[in-house]
Amino acid sequence: MKRFLLPLFILLFQHVIGQQTSTPAEKVMQALEQKGKMAETSLVKNIPLKNIGPSVMSGRVVDLEVNPINPTEFYVAYASGGLWHTNTNGISFTPVLDGSDTQNIGDIAVDWTNGTLWVGTGENNSSRSSYAGIGILKSTDKGKTWQNMGLPDSHHIGRIIINPNNPDEVVVGVTGHLYTSNEERGIYKTTDGGASWQKTLFVNDRTGIIDVAHAPNNFNIQYAAAWEKDRKAWNFSGNGPGSGVYKSVDGGSNWTLITKAESGFPTGDGVGRIGLAVLDENTVYAIHDSQFRREKKDAEKKEELTKDDFKSMDKDAFLALDNKKLNDYLKTNGFQEKYRAENVKQMVRSGAVKPIDLAKYLENANSLLFDTPVVGAEVYRSDNAGKTWMKMNENYIDDLFYSYGYYFAQIRVDPNNKDRIYLAGVPLIKSEDGGNTYTSIGKENVHADHHALWINPKMPGHLINGNDGGVNITYDDGENWMKNNSPKVGQFYAINIDNEKPYNVYGGLQDNGVWKGPHNNEENSRWHQTGKNPWEMIMGGDGMQVQIDNRNSNVVYTGFQFGNYYRLDLENSGRKYIQPKHELGESPYRFNWQTPILLSKHNQDILYLGGNKLHRSLNQGDDWEAISNDLTQGGKTGNVAYGTLTTISESPFKFGLLYTGSDDGLVHISKSSGGSWENISTTLRKNLWVTEVAASKHKKERVYVTLNGYRSDDFTAYVFMSDDYGKSWKSISSNIPTSPVNAFVEDPENENLLFVGTDNGLYASFDRGESWELLQNGMPNVAVHDLVIHPEEKHLLVGTHGRSIYKADIRALQQITLDVLSEELVVFDVENIKHSKNWGNSWSSWSKPDTPGLDITFYSSKTGSYLAKIMTASGTEVSYVEIEADKGLNILSYDLAFSKKGKSSFLKKNKMKLTEAKNGKTYLPKGNYIIEISGNGQTEKVEFKIE
Repeated sequence: MKRFLLPLFILLFQHVIGQQTSTPAEKVMQALEQKGKMAETSLVKNIPLKNIGPSVMSGRVVDLEVNPINPTEFYVAYASGGLWHTNTNGISFTPVLDGSDTQNIGDIAVDWTNGTLWVGTGENNSSRSSYAGIGILKSTDKGKTWQNMGLPDSHHIGRIIINPNNPDEVVVGVTGHLYTSNEERGIYKTTDGGASWQKTLFVNDRTGIIDVAHAPNNFNIQYAAAWEKDRKAWNFSGNGPGSGVYKSVDGGSNWTLITKAESGFPTGDGVGRIGLAVLDENTVYAIHDSQFRREKKDAEKKEELTKDDFKSMDKDAFLALDNKKLNDYLKTNGFQEKYRAENVKQMVRSGAVKPIDLAKYLENANSLLFDTPVVGAEVYRSDNAGKTWMKMNENYIDDLFYSYGYYFAQIRVDPNNKDRIYLAGVPLIKSEDGGNTYTSIGKENVHADHHALWINPKMPGHLINGNDGGVNITYDDGENWMKNNSPKVGQFYAINIDNEKPYNVYGGLQDNGVWKGPHNNEENSRWHQTGKNPWEMIMGGDGMQVQIDNRNSNVVYTGFQFGNYYRLDLENSGRKYIQPKHELGESPYRFNWQTPILLSKHNQDILYLGGNKLHRSLNQGDDWEAISNDLTQGGKTGNVAYGTLTTISESPFKFGLLYTGSDDGLVHISKSSGGSWENISTTLRKNLWVTEVAASKHKKERVYVTLNGYRSDDFTAYVFMSDDYGKSWKSISSNIPTSPVNAFVEDPENENLLFVGTDNGLYASFDRGESWELLQNGMPNVAVHDLVIHPEEKHLLVGTHGRSIYKADIRALQQITLDVLSEELVVFDVENIKHSKNWGNSWSSWSKPDTPGLDITFYSSKTGSYLAKIMTASGTEVSYVEIEADKGLNILSYDLAFSKKGKSSFLKKNKMKLTEAKNGKTYLPKGNYIIEISGNGQTEKVEFKIE
């Protein structure tokens, strides 16, 4: 009993003090089972979601596996977009992981002889949006079906290698949890095809394995890169003494650390991520993200001032500065216009500020992340099987990793040339002398941030590359590349819509900027012929939130990471930088990676932007005022911006009734346009990331909040509602399977209809959160980041982080009430349709005919057979169809054509000519019609018109 009570006491204590604990793997796997059952019984399982793209910018690739016999066949693994297969050299792709429980991948391996696929789930790059996985997946039928082979608590998997002589022998490098320590990390080996696993290397609970490689002709000789790291929401330490290279000579069963002090390879706290490439049994390369500090050079006489100059400068020295040099510093570093040499000197003279404030003005977590003077990328080679190592680069390899080498560290060696190596970083670079000098082989159509590269051993110069912008192929060693981006795998952070007809969808993507496209675009390759893709990039960088002026959709507010926002004039290709600036002597504002912005529904000239304070502009971002004090817990020391606002909402009932949410768990309300603020999150779970705060569209006092524990590996679904401005909260996550919640939207017409997006799915509620239904017909288990409803078209837009944007017609869902759910049969109204003489015809016998369709949605209280009759207004039956209905909503798609019997009956009562279309069907003429659905002892009718 005592052994049981102690852990229970610890859990209760952690809840009281707000400490987060990672979700047990057992609970995650139970949630997947629960979700599978929901998919079978969901009332909305027949409501389709259509992917509207985009595809052109693609998403982050983490691995490639190429058929060595036929390199036109290969698999591409996307970080959060699943696994895709091509046998057309990348001209077309087919998704093969859609039937699995996740789309998040760290690495893949293929047994080409038997067609067996291995997927290590959970991305290997430790970025802000590297989603956790559920272990090792295996398919023995080329991706038709998948089986989970274990290691569910691994979260992130670095590498998988298969013994080419024994496909049941597999070695896996497990990186482990991203945000917390865990034991299921290290090297795992199976000799029975994954039926059982043996942990053969464990360094410690914060050090995982990021890379494993073996000698091409000897599977017994293996090398493994251990990586110690510690990521928190406010800081990322990507190095530690646990990092190093291990070697096995018995196929991964036993391991020895070979990067010791006398080896020539770096050791100690500054050792970061390591990537490996093995040429043969003697030669192995390693690329190292060195976090050791660079040696300081003797100070050289310089003309320009730097921020470091002001850190030790006294008042007299500052006042003696040349005004031109001081103004150059102020202008170059983006100080507000009012801060120029004369008035800044007066501020220092009067004691209002100190010289050091001119350095502090520029320093925050955002800048510190990019100002770290570390060694960075360096290449080592061993020619004696890892006994000793030689550093191959004499000079620093600058502009490759910058300060985020944790995101890269991939190296490849040409199998036919010992001295030709490739390094993947922001650019893709090549060396012909073993790593001393380099040239970039990226081109104008090759995206930055590279993670995967395959070198054809039989054709020098043939490379296949995977990066943050998809797949590129070259046959001349990087002189020319082609882009292979047909999969719809965009990684959206946020989406929005305008009021145009047809309306446009906007969205910000991971490392792919901000894009705009019509909701009804047809995703195909015709744009190669016309020269215009239906989707257009309107901003670069990591794309963020978007607000569109509803009076003029050419006025768009958007930007990139850390609050760098602009007001765009799309009509005239203009842009103005509008980020609020702090005052000299004031602590710098903190801006989240995904800084929230909001245009007021009450006045489209008024814009809100959240840093650690809430800022408001009354003139479209030209001028700003802070309308709050710090609405966070104050931030934490670290190299990642933290203690920032993440979400803003304004009530449609009252201007200035405002809500904010922060990344450290605080929710605030102001009923006075920012005149005063109240913390309304004191009874909510502490220290969680507030992903959404939403003032209700139906009740002034109502507000919704979603919390997210992903950054502490807490995957619980947190959704709350308040009907008293946040004085009290009710949990409404009920039966949502365990998964962090990212997005929430309340339907504008039906106050009981809610939608929630999690890290692996989409849910709808018809009773204001008392219960939830899985809404995922046509969409795989992918992270949902944002939800928007178009009020006139009645469309739900779903922004995913891995599979671009989906659209669902929710017209019928908006009509669902408790009264409807108590009925045996309900047939919903059908929209009229316009007649066309082109139905069933085409301009050429080689083209597909134009075919109409009418979707009839009905609700059935139970499964059963139904008969649908289509009749003229006078009762003549023109067609009929039988349908097996599920409990819940069903959709009958009718092609508007006569049945043979129906055509005959119609002609007997109507003296008119009916023309058969080229496709052999005869379509209904203009007129009024009735749809009658009957079954289970019930009959319902609705009318529609062909205009």
